[in-house]
Amino acid sequence: MQNESATAIAPDLPPEPEMWRAFTERDAGYDGVFFTAVRTTGIFCRTTCPARKPLRGNIEFFGTAADALFAGYRPCKRCRPMEASGDAPGWLRGVLETIERDPARRMRDADLRETGLDPARVRRWFKAHHGMTFHAYQRARRLGRALGQLSIGDDIVQTAYRNGFESLSGFNDAVRRLAGESPGRARGTTVVRLTRIPSPLGPMLAGATDDALVLLEFAERRMLETQLRRVARQLNAVLVPGETEITVRTADEMARYFAGELSAFSVPLATAGTPFQEDVWAELRTIPYGETRSYGEQARRIGRPEAVRAVARANGDNRIAVIIPCHRVIGSDGKLTGYGGGLWRKKRLLELERGEVELGLGPG
Repeated sequence: MQNESATAIAPDLPPEPEMWRAFTERDAGYDGVFFTAVRTTGIFCRTTCPARKPLRGNIEFFGTAADALFAGYRPCKRCRPMEASGDAPGWLRGVLETIERDPARRMRDADLRETGLDPARVRRWFKAHHGMTFHAYQRARRLGRALGQLSIGDDIVQTAYRNGFESLSGFNDAVRRLAGESPGRARGTTVVRLTRIPSPLGPMLAGATDDALVLLEFAERRMLETQLRRVARQLNAVLVPGETEITVRTADEMARYFAGELSAFSVPLATAGTPFQEDVWAELRTIPYGETRSYGEQARRIGRPEAVRAVARANGDNRIAVIIPCHRVIGSDGKLTGYGGGLWRKKRLLELERGEVELGLGPG
């Protein structure tokens, strides 16, 4: 293992104080972005590892699991850092597959125990990764499925019982809480399903209707809640956990992008912005892979050379990261400026597209 004097933070990692904060707070948004090795134990971990945190002087950071292995550390058996970032852990996959096969099924604590799982452990994982308990996640999935069925004209009573609701009044109350109106009035509500997808730069949150991708953001971005509210308002949508064919396709294309195998995306998008924002976002998609432009050049290209600051604001309001490549816009002096996912991510994305680094999807 490296000695203390040899410790160095690679330039493409987040700043060291930010990594220390993320590690001590078990910030899931940085899961897979970097790994923390403990000199006194010879073990390296994810940021989310539940093990007791060591003293600051006893740790060092690595950009990949491979780097930690080559430095002589062995993977932690509790947090399993060799598994891909953002993937569900192996012990939980059976439950998730059961829910996908039968979304109307209501798995209770007793059902979890029958599969050998501790309900408290499952609850903690869902709280950390979805911001809700396992049972709330199931309810939201059932509601989202029900709203989708109502939107195509299905009968309200049949929809309620088909999706595991034990009474029509309970179904009515649940729909009112989620959509703000009765099932009959909620027929025109758009359903956006949200799911996390893995990325070597940290988990991303993808949101899609049955027809288009409407959101793709790094999970710990500060503006994420604001972006979610904007999606709900502009699309008259309810947001529920779950996958669509669009999110599955997005995950596949993102994996190939990070592996250096894809330079142009084909997943359909729905951006829902002002006319000016739509112009800016459309122009962003004309920037060739591996190239950059300045904010001033972007403003000139949309016929608004005086609107450089407005162009920068529209870039910041982009809700579909990477696919709408706002990371390819830089300052007129060539410096990296303004990226909601963090300038260190912008730097790594540009390095990837220039062929200067290999990221891949796994942890190393």
